[in-house]
Amino acid sequence: MQYPIDLSFKLLTLGQRITATDAEGNVIMFIKQKMLKLKEQIDVYSGPDQNQLIFTMRADRVLDFSANYHIADAHGNDWGSVRRKGMRSLWSAHYEIRQNEEIDMTMSEENPFKKILESLLGEIPLVGMVAIYLINPTYLVSGPDGTPLLRLTKKPAIFEGKFVLDKLSDMPEDDELRSLLAILMAAILERGRG
Repeated sequence: MQYPIDLSFKLLTLGQRITATDAEGNVIMFIKQKMLKLKEQIDVYSGPDQNQLIFTMRADRVLDFSANYHIADAHGNDWGSVRRKGMRSLWSAHYEIRQNEEIDMTMSEENPFKKILESLLGEIPLVGMVAIYLINPTYLVSGPDGTPLLRLTKKPAIFEGKFVLDKLSDMPEDDELRSLLAILMAAILERGRG
């Protein structure tokens, strides 16, 4: 993959839609969240035309406080899972990226105060618009030994959500793809939490 990868959320749509583009501007994934499902489901397509399904992410339970989101390719092959750490994620977003039921990587906020400040100020008219534009939380994906691998940074935007994913260390291609899918899942969940 060519880094940095840009993620853009369309704000005025039914269900969430995210477009992931690489450094050359090529669309590498289009993500669509299924609406009105008891168990969360997100479909990942090769492009916005939604002709080719490449991955599906499904929750293992209705309430997603500590849900496990299983990732499978279009043929049903298991690619691992993403799990939000329930109580730990109340203060700071924390996710485990798993492969074969073992923790392969973790994703967490670098500074949880930014999210809290953005949430509090976001409720104040006018001040909230400026705060949401200026306060940009970051998330860090780390390997099992704590080595930083990827950084996801929220960028200022008014009519859409924008994030940039930067690569910090080398990693196997399968892990890159699994971590990108986990980041997309976490971004959808965090956006839903405010």
